[in-house]
Amino acid sequence: MHPTRKRRLILILALIAAAGLATVLIALALQRNVAYLYTPHEVLDGSAGDNVRSGEARFRLGGMVAKGSFKRAAGSMEAHFDVDDGDARLPVVYTGILPDLFRENQSVVATGRMRGKVFVAEEVLAKHDETYMPREVADKMAQAHKKHQVQDATPGAAPASAPVESTR
Repeated sequence: MHPTRKRRLILILALIAAAGLATVLIALALQRNVAYLYTPHEVLDGSAGDNVRSGEARFRLGGMVAKGSFKRAAGSMEAHFDVDDGDARLPVVYTGILPDLFRENQSVVATGRMRGKVFVAEEVLAKHDETYMPREVADKMAQAHKKHQVQDATPGAAPASAPVESTR
């Protein structure tokens, strides 16, 4: 093989290897940052997966802050509340400042991990106005209401037959 061709072949192989390595690194970084949304029922019945229940996986928990469940010790930043989806309630612990719109009987999406039977939240997001609920949460809540044949009482959620619109 001619030396010029050999150098070109080595250069092309090096470029292909670098592109492959970059692709693998990007895929791993994106996979680590993905957080799936589950309801308390999906987490507790195991349909979210064993790695979610064991605390290995970081995920988003969506539902409503259960009425009468919010507690915060005086002088502490640690908040305790339950997230309810109509089928199950899951206790949540969060240390930090809660959003201004956070309150009981409102939709919430918390990101974190399970520790035993308690969800430890790293971030808590509350709905931003009276008519908005994240589409994923609204869909899952509508399924729970339909399963129990309950009139959809979720504030801001559209009826099961109507499409849910985002105000983004």
